[in-house]
Amino acid sequence: MIKRGKVFVDDIFAGIIEQREELFIFKYDDAYLARGNARPVSLTLPLRKNAFEQKTMFPFFDGLIPEGWLLNIIEGNWKINPRDRMSLLLLACKDCIGNVSVVSATSKDVV
Repeated sequence: MIKRGKVFVDDIFAGIIEQREELFIFKYDDAYLARGNARPVSLTLPLRKNAFEQKTMFPFFDGLIPEGWLLNIIEGNWKINPRDRMSLLLLACKDCIGNVSVVSATSKDVV
């Protein structure tokens, strides 16, 4: 199953993060890259046209997921496995601290 999220920087659509089985992919949106004031999601994910790919959740995005008591509430109320980092990211990071947010995306949004 493919899990996909829209990534926003300062409420501006910046790209798509996706999990395909054992592969995580993040790709900046072409229109976002064309903006004169585009800023990278993080220093570890600099602006570029090519997608980033790795076998584990990108550390920056993993760091957005709540910890402690808030994570316990999310896991308990929504019955999400704490190792399912992508589901946690999509559920809990729409309104997180900082200028980056992630919301669940449909299959129409592609990487």
